[in-house]
Amino acid sequence: MWHFRLWEIQDVAVFLSIMLYMCHLAGAISIYSPQRSLIRSVQDDVIFSVNFTCSGIPNIQWTFMSGLVSRTIGAWQPGGYTNITEDYSSRVQAYDNGSMGLSDLRLQDGGFYVVTITESTGSSKDFGFVLKVNEVLYEDLQYLTVSFLALACLAGLLMLTMWLLDKAYKKIMACKRRREMPENDVTELQIMNV
Repeated sequence: MWHFRLWEIQDVAVFLSIMLYMCHLAGAISIYSPQRSLIRSVQDDVIFSVNFTCSGIPNIQWTFMSGLVSRTIGAWQPGGYTNITEDYSSRVQAYDNGSMGLSDLRLQDGGFYVVTITESTGSSKDFGFVLKVNEVLYEDLQYLTVSFLALACLAGLLMLTMWLLDKAYKKIMACKRRREMPENDVTELQIMNV
């Protein structure tokens, strides 16, 4: 017979129940995204794609952080209410799976985006994205076009100047030759015998 018992059956059952509950809380929310670092250009659109699993009805909140700035973009529940802040109301598309679309990107939109999934039990989990917004190359192309046109105009002016100087040089040389020639040049023609 077993006279030595470390644990009573009821203690083991309580312990296992507590451990299962803690494991349930720890693994209650899982968030996944295929891409956490995104690069887009100004005026492009971006979708922060997220898939999550949780028990209960989640509350989804997106926050933007850059340097010292931290702004709430919006919060919503799948199939329920959607509350997007005024700054983003015309540019944000909220999806039930937790994803968020942001249209008409600006340079200042570059930074960190954090989605927070919160369950009704109070447990929550964060997931972050990095967005880099590049300037559109059209400005560089416009600068190159203007520079090319300015250089073409300058080259045209230089060519016109060279042509006018060449014409002036030829006229001056023609006048100089005329002055050096005698005015009445009488030359006698001699007959040649063959």
